[in-house]
Amino acid sequence: MESKNNWKAWLYLAPVIILMAVFTFYPIIDTFFISFLDGYDYTLGTYSGFTFNNYIRLLTPYGGNNYYFNQFMKVGLPNTLLLTFITVPISIILSLMIAIGLNSIKVFKKAFQTIFFMPYVTNAIAIGMVFAVIFDTQYGIFNAIFGIQGFPWIYPNPAAEAGQGMVNYWSAFFAICFYIVWHSLPYKILIFLGGLQNIDQQYYDAAKIDGSNKLKTSLKITVPLLSPQILYIMITSFIGAFKEYNSVVGMFGTTGGQFNGNTGPESMQTVVFFIYERMKKPTQVQYACSAAVILFIIIMIFTAIQFKVSKKRVHY
Repeated sequence: MESKNNWKAWLYLAPVIILMAVFTFYPIIDTFFISFLDGYDYTLGTYSGFTFNNYIRLLTPYGGNNYYFNQFMKVGLPNTLLLTFITVPISIILSLMIAIGLNSIKVFKKAFQTIFFMPYVTNAIAIGMVFAVIFDTQYGIFNAIFGIQGFPWIYPNPAAEAGQGMVNYWSAFFAICFYIVWHSLPYKILIFLGGLQNIDQQYYDAAKIDGSNKLKTSLKITVPLLSPQILYIMITSFIGAFKEYNSVVGMFGTTGGQFNGNTGPESMQTVVFFIYERMKKPTQVQYACSAAVILFIIIMIFTAIQFKVSKKRVHY
Protein backbone atom coordinates (compact mmCIF):
# COMPACT_ATOMS: atom_id res chain seq x y z
CA MET A 1 0.00 0.00 0.00
CA GLU A 2 2.85 2.36 0.93
CA SER A 3 4.71 1.74 -2.36
CA LYS A 4 1.54 2.57 -4.31
CA ASN A 5 1.27 5.88 -2.47
CA ASN A 6 4.95 6.59 -3.25
CA TRP A 7 4.26 6.10 -6.95
CA LYS A 8 1.34 8.50 -6.72
CA ALA A 9 3.52 11.07 -4.97
CA TRP A 10 6.21 10.81 -7.67
CA LEU A 11 3.51 11.09 -10.33
CA TYR A 12 2.20 14.31 -8.79
CA LEU A 13 5.73 15.68 -8.46
CA ALA A 14 6.79 14.68 -11.98
CA PRO A 15 5.69 17.92 -13.78
CA VAL A 16 7.58 20.10 -11.29
CA ILE A 17 10.66 17.86 -11.36
CA ILE A 18 10.71 17.87 -15.18
CA LEU A 19 10.36 21.67 -15.32
CA MET A 20 13.12 22.14 -12.71
CA ALA A 21 15.36 19.68 -14.56
CA VAL A 22 14.92 21.53 -17.86
CA PHE A 23 14.92 25.14 -16.65
CA THR A 24 17.07 24.97 -13.49
CA PHE A 25 19.37 21.97 -13.16
CA TYR A 26 20.37 21.65 -16.82
CA PRO A 27 21.24 25.37 -17.21
CA ILE A 28 23.35 25.24 -14.03
CA ILE A 29 25.26 22.16 -15.22
CA ASP A 30 25.65 23.62 -18.71
CA THR A 31 26.96 26.89 -17.25
CA PHE A 32 29.64 25.02 -15.27
CA PHE A 33 30.61 23.08 -18.40
CA ILE A 34 30.85 26.13 -20.69
CA SER A 35 32.89 28.07 -18.10
CA PHE A 36 35.81 25.67 -18.72
CA LEU A 37 35.68 25.75 -22.53
CA ASP A 38 38.50 27.37 -24.47
CA GLY A 39 37.71 29.35 -27.62
CA TYR A 40 34.00 28.68 -27.31
CA ASP A 41 31.68 30.05 -30.01
CA TYR A 42 28.04 30.02 -29.00
CA THR A 43 26.59 30.37 -32.51
CA LEU A 44 28.65 27.49 -33.95
CA GLY A 45 28.77 25.40 -30.78
CA THR A 46 32.51 24.84 -31.27
CA TYR A 47 35.44 24.99 -28.83
CA SER A 48 39.12 24.07 -28.92
CA GLY A 49 39.43 22.35 -25.54
CA PHE A 50 39.14 22.73 -21.79
CA THR A 51 40.95 25.37 -19.77
CA PHE A 52 41.09 27.37 -16.53
CA ASN A 53 42.07 30.51 -18.45
CA ASN A 54 38.52 31.87 -18.37
CA TYR A 55 38.70 32.09 -14.57
CA ILE A 56 42.32 33.28 -14.63
CA ARG A 57 41.44 36.16 -16.98
CA LEU A 58 38.59 37.24 -14.71
CA LEU A 59 40.35 36.93 -11.36
CA THR A 60 43.95 37.90 -12.16
CA PRO A 61 45.74 40.37 -14.46
CA TYR A 62 47.93 37.56 -15.77
CA GLY A 63 45.58 36.03 -18.36
CA GLY A 64 47.00 37.96 -21.29
CA ASN A 65 44.02 40.35 -21.60
CA ASN A 66 43.37 42.71 -18.70
CA TYR A 67 40.04 43.89 -20.10
CA TYR A 68 38.01 41.12 -18.45
CA PHE A 69 39.94 41.47 -15.19
CA ASN A 70 39.36 45.24 -15.12
CA GLN A 71 35.65 44.94 -15.90
CA PHE A 72 35.05 42.12 -13.42
CA MET A 73 37.44 42.67 -10.50
CA LYS A 74 37.76 46.47 -10.64
CA VAL A 75 34.21 47.41 -11.59
CA GLY A 76 31.61 44.64 -11.43
CA LEU A 77 32.56 42.84 -8.21
CA PRO A 78 33.37 45.96 -6.10
CA ASN A 79 30.07 47.58 -7.15
CA THR A 80 28.13 44.42 -6.33
CA LEU A 81 29.74 44.02 -2.90
CA LEU A 82 29.29 47.71 -2.01
CA LEU A 83 25.65 47.75 -3.07
CA THR A 84 24.99 44.53 -1.16
CA PHE A 85 26.63 45.42 2.14
CA ILE A 86 25.22 48.94 2.26
CA THR A 87 21.67 48.61 0.92
CA VAL A 88 20.73 45.32 2.62
CA PRO A 89 21.36 46.36 6.27
CA ILE A 90 19.81 49.80 5.74
CA SER A 91 16.70 48.39 4.05
CA ILE A 92 16.21 45.72 6.74
CA ILE A 93 16.52 48.21 9.60
CA LEU A 94 14.22 50.76 7.94
CA SER A 95 11.61 48.16 6.97
CA LEU A 96 11.59 46.75 10.50
CA MET A 97 11.09 50.21 12.00
CA ILE A 98 8.29 51.03 9.52
CA ALA A 99 6.62 47.66 10.14
CA ILE A 100 6.65 48.22 13.91
CA GLY A 101 5.19 51.68 13.37
CA LEU A 102 2.47 50.42 11.00
CA ASN A 103 1.58 47.60 13.37
CA SER A 104 0.92 50.09 16.19
CA ILE A 105 -1.38 52.27 14.05
CA LYS A 106 -5.08 51.65 14.60
CA VAL A 107 -6.58 54.10 12.10
CA PHE A 108 -6.05 53.66 8.35
CA LYS A 109 -3.69 50.70 8.91
CA LYS A 110 -4.81 48.88 5.75
CA ALA A 111 -4.54 52.05 3.68
CA PHE A 112 -0.96 52.69 4.82
CA GLN A 113 -0.03 49.04 4.19
CA THR A 114 -1.35 49.33 0.64
CA ILE A 115 0.57 52.57 0.03
CA PHE A 116 3.83 51.09 1.29
CA PHE A 117 3.38 47.92 -0.79
CA MET A 118 2.63 49.66 -4.09
CA PRO A 119 6.31 50.11 -5.18
CA TYR A 120 6.81 46.34 -5.00
CA VAL A 121 4.31 45.65 -7.79
CA THR A 122 5.72 48.38 -10.05
CA ASN A 123 8.25 47.55 -12.77
CA ALA A 124 11.81 48.05 -11.50
CA ILE A 125 13.10 49.49 -14.79
CA ALA A 126 10.23 52.01 -14.91
CA ILE A 127 10.90 53.12 -11.32
CA GLY A 128 14.60 53.40 -12.12
CA MET A 129 13.80 55.74 -14.99
CA VAL A 130 11.65 57.84 -12.66
CA PHE A 131 14.53 58.11 -10.18
CA ALA A 132 16.84 59.03 -13.05
CA VAL A 133 14.55 62.01 -13.69
CA ILE A 134 14.46 62.85 -9.96
CA PHE A 135 18.27 62.96 -9.88
CA ASP A 136 18.58 64.65 -13.28
CA THR A 137 21.42 67.18 -13.45
CA GLN A 138 19.46 70.13 -14.83
CA TYR A 139 15.78 69.43 -14.13
CA GLY A 140 15.86 66.98 -11.23
CA ILE A 141 13.58 67.48 -8.24
CA PHE A 142 16.37 66.47 -5.84
CA ASN A 143 18.62 69.32 -6.98
CA ALA A 144 15.70 71.77 -6.91
CA ILE A 145 14.76 70.87 -3.32
CA PHE A 146 18.31 71.26 -1.98
CA GLY A 147 19.21 74.23 -4.18
CA ILE A 148 22.12 72.55 -5.97
CA GLN A 149 21.04 73.10 -9.57
CA GLY A 150 23.42 71.52 -12.07
CA PHE A 151 24.98 69.01 -9.66
CA PRO A 152 25.71 65.81 -11.67
CA TRP A 153 24.28 62.91 -9.67
CA ILE A 154 24.10 60.27 -12.39
CA TYR A 155 24.70 62.08 -15.70
CA PRO A 156 27.43 64.63 -16.59
CA ASN A 157 26.41 68.28 -16.66
CA PRO A 158 26.29 69.25 -20.38
CA ALA A 159 26.34 72.94 -19.49
CA ALA A 160 29.66 72.67 -17.65
CA GLU A 161 32.97 73.61 -19.20
CA ALA A 162 35.10 70.97 -20.89
CA GLY A 163 36.60 68.64 -18.30
CA GLN A 164 34.14 69.83 -15.66
CA GLY A 165 30.77 68.47 -14.62
CA MET A 166 31.81 64.80 -14.60
CA VAL A 167 29.85 62.48 -12.32
CA ASN A 168 31.48 61.61 -9.02
CA TYR A 169 31.21 57.88 -8.38
CA TRP A 170 29.99 58.32 -4.81
CA SER A 171 27.20 60.72 -5.76
CA ALA A 172 25.95 58.18 -8.30
CA PHE A 173 26.35 55.47 -5.68
CA PHE A 174 24.22 57.45 -3.24
CA ALA A 175 21.51 57.89 -5.89
CA ILE A 176 21.28 54.20 -6.76
CA CYS A 177 21.38 53.16 -3.09
CA PHE A 178 18.52 55.57 -2.42
CA TYR A 179 16.50 53.89 -5.18
CA ILE A 180 17.38 50.29 -4.23
CA VAL A 181 16.51 50.81 -0.57
CA TRP A 182 13.22 52.52 -1.45
CA HIS A 183 12.23 49.79 -3.91
CA SER A 184 13.16 46.93 -1.56
CA LEU A 185 11.23 48.18 1.47
CA PRO A 186 7.65 47.02 0.62
CA TYR A 187 8.29 43.25 0.52
CA LYS A 188 10.33 43.35 3.74
CA ILE A 189 7.65 45.43 5.49
CA LEU A 190 4.98 42.90 4.47
CA ILE A 191 7.00 39.97 5.86
CA PHE A 192 7.73 41.77 9.13
CA LEU A 193 4.09 42.79 9.53
CA GLY A 194 3.05 39.17 9.18
CA GLY A 195 5.55 38.20 11.88
CA LEU A 196 4.49 41.02 14.21
CA GLN A 197 0.85 40.00 14.05
CA ASN A 198 1.80 36.51 15.26
CA ILE A 199 3.57 37.75 18.41
CA ASP A 200 1.45 37.11 21.49
CA GLN A 201 0.28 40.33 23.15
CA GLN A 202 1.04 38.92 26.61
CA TYR A 203 4.77 39.55 26.09
CA TYR A 204 4.13 43.26 25.62
CA ASP A 205 1.72 43.36 28.56
CA ALA A 206 4.39 41.80 30.79
CA ALA A 207 6.94 44.35 29.56
CA LYS A 208 4.55 47.21 30.42
CA ILE A 209 4.11 45.87 33.93
CA ASP A 210 7.90 45.74 34.32
CA GLY A 211 8.12 49.38 33.21
CA SER A 212 10.06 48.69 30.00
CA ASN A 213 10.16 51.53 27.48
CA LYS A 214 9.31 51.08 23.78
CA LEU A 215 12.92 50.87 22.59
CA LYS A 216 13.86 48.22 25.13
CA THR A 217 10.66 46.28 24.37
CA SER A 218 11.47 46.31 20.67
CA LEU A 219 15.06 45.14 21.20
CA LYS A 220 14.33 42.50 23.85
CA ILE A 221 10.97 41.16 22.65
CA THR A 222 10.10 42.16 19.08
CA VAL A 223 13.48 41.58 17.41
CA PRO A 224 14.18 38.15 19.01
CA LEU A 225 10.66 36.90 18.23
CA LEU A 226 11.01 38.17 14.64
CA SER A 227 14.40 36.47 14.19
CA PRO A 228 13.04 33.77 11.80
CA GLN A 229 11.59 36.46 9.54
CA ILE A 230 14.79 38.53 9.84
CA LEU A 231 16.87 35.50 8.78
CA TYR A 232 14.61 34.87 5.79
CA ILE A 233 14.75 38.53 4.75
CA MET A 234 18.53 38.64 5.18
CA ILE A 235 19.12 35.58 2.99
CA THR A 236 16.73 36.63 0.21
CA SER A 237 17.95 40.24 0.35
CA PHE A 238 21.61 39.26 0.04
CA ILE A 239 20.83 36.97 -2.88
CA GLY A 240 18.78 39.68 -4.59
CA ALA A 241 21.43 42.35 -4.01
CA PHE A 242 24.19 40.15 -5.43
CA LYS A 243 22.07 39.83 -8.58
CA GLU A 244 21.39 43.58 -8.91
CA TYR A 245 20.88 44.59 -12.53
CA ASN A 246 17.50 46.23 -13.22
CA SER A 247 18.20 49.22 -11.00
CA VAL A 248 21.48 49.94 -12.82
CA VAL A 249 19.87 49.76 -16.26
CA GLY A 250 16.87 51.80 -15.12
CA MET A 251 18.98 54.67 -13.74
CA PHE A 252 22.13 54.63 -15.87
CA GLY A 253 20.99 53.00 -19.10
CA THR A 254 22.65 50.17 -20.99
CA THR A 255 26.15 51.60 -20.45
CA GLY A 256 25.96 51.42 -16.66
CA GLY A 257 26.98 55.07 -16.36
CA GLN A 258 30.20 56.95 -16.98
CA PHE A 259 31.98 58.43 -13.96
CA ASN A 260 35.15 60.25 -13.05
CA GLY A 261 37.67 57.39 -12.80
CA ASN A 262 39.60 59.21 -10.06
CA THR A 263 36.69 58.91 -7.63
CA GLY A 264 36.04 55.15 -7.93
CA PRO A 265 35.00 52.55 -10.54
CA GLU A 266 34.36 54.01 -13.99
CA SER A 267 30.74 52.82 -14.09
CA MET A 268 28.01 51.26 -11.94
CA GLN A 269 28.14 47.91 -13.76
CA THR A 270 27.58 44.92 -11.46
CA VAL A 271 28.56 41.27 -11.84
CA VAL A 272 25.20 40.43 -13.44
CA PHE A 273 25.62 43.45 -15.75
CA PHE A 274 29.03 42.03 -16.75
CA ILE A 275 27.40 38.64 -17.44
CA TYR A 276 24.70 40.14 -19.66
CA GLU A 277 27.28 42.18 -21.58
CA ARG A 278 29.38 39.10 -22.27
CA MET A 279 26.31 37.09 -23.31
CA LYS A 280 25.69 39.56 -26.13
CA LYS A 281 28.84 38.38 -27.93
CA PRO A 282 28.97 34.71 -29.08
CA THR A 283 32.72 34.39 -28.45
CA GLN A 284 32.55 35.75 -24.88
CA VAL A 285 29.83 33.50 -23.42
CA GLN A 286 32.44 31.40 -21.58
CA TYR A 287 33.44 34.48 -19.56
CA ALA A 288 29.78 35.12 -18.70
CA CYS A 289 29.48 31.54 -17.48
CA SER A 290 32.70 31.81 -15.44
CA ALA A 291 31.44 35.02 -13.81
CA ALA A 292 28.09 33.33 -13.10
CA VAL A 293 29.84 30.40 -11.40
CA ILE A 294 31.97 32.77 -9.28
CA LEU A 295 28.85 34.71 -8.27
CA PHE A 296 27.07 31.43 -7.46
CA ILE A 297 29.94 30.38 -5.17
CA ILE A 298 30.00 33.78 -3.43
CA ILE A 299 26.23 33.63 -2.81
CA MET A 300 26.50 30.06 -1.47
CA ILE A 301 29.30 31.06 0.92
CA PHE A 302 27.39 34.02 2.36
CA THR A 303 24.19 31.96 2.61
CA ALA A 304 26.06 29.21 4.49
CA ILE A 305 27.54 31.81 6.87
CA GLN A 306 24.08 33.22 7.59
CA PHE A 307 22.67 29.75 8.28
CA LYS A 308 25.65 29.04 10.59
CA VAL A 309 25.12 32.26 12.56
CA SER A 310 21.35 31.70 12.68
CA LYS A 311 21.75 28.53 14.76
CA LYS A 312 22.69 30.69 17.74
CA ARG A 313 20.73 33.85 16.97
CA VAL A 314 17.37 32.68 15.62
CA HIS A 315 14.59 31.72 18.04
CA TYR A 316 11.80 29.53 16.70
